[in-house]
Amino acid sequence: MTSGTYRICVVCLGNICRSPMAEVVLRRTLADHGLDRRVVVESAGTGGWHVGGPMDARAERMLERHGYAGSGHRARQFTRDWFDRYDLVLAMDRDNQAFLRSLAPKNVEVRLFRSFDPDAQPGAEVPDPYYGGDDGFEEVLTLLEAASEGVARHVAREIG
Repeated sequence: MTSGTYRICVVCLGNICRSPMAEVVLRRTLADHGLDRRVVVESAGTGGWHVGGPMDARAERMLERHGYAGSGHRARQFTRDWFDRYDLVLAMDRDNQAFLRSLAPKNVEVRLFRSFDPDAQPGAEVPDPYYGGDDGFEEVLTLLEAASEGVARHVAREIG
């Protein structure tokens, strides 16, 4: 932990759909639990195709429809030297988790985001909605909201 601030990075492939949605949802959930002043949430992608670009418009619209503010996001790429910046690194799916684990120092655990959802099966992923329609983004939002509650409970225990 740096200066008493707990730091989380949520990671997907391109950092334009799932992880920025998770970042926004998790920030709100942490605020609802009174943890927003003690926790920083960021997001990134394992790939660099979209670096500097905005969130996918469909993701942003879905967030806004449900009362979240998603504007202002700029995609970033997660790199090996970032591991020492974060207390918790959360992958959206097993492929991104495996890639992150291949970069991570031995003492760093990379968890699946949905591992914090008590109703999710072990190994459950957040599916990539990029090639689908609005229903995929709706499903992702529902999964993120459920898991975010578990992340907030975990963080509360971690920081006391």
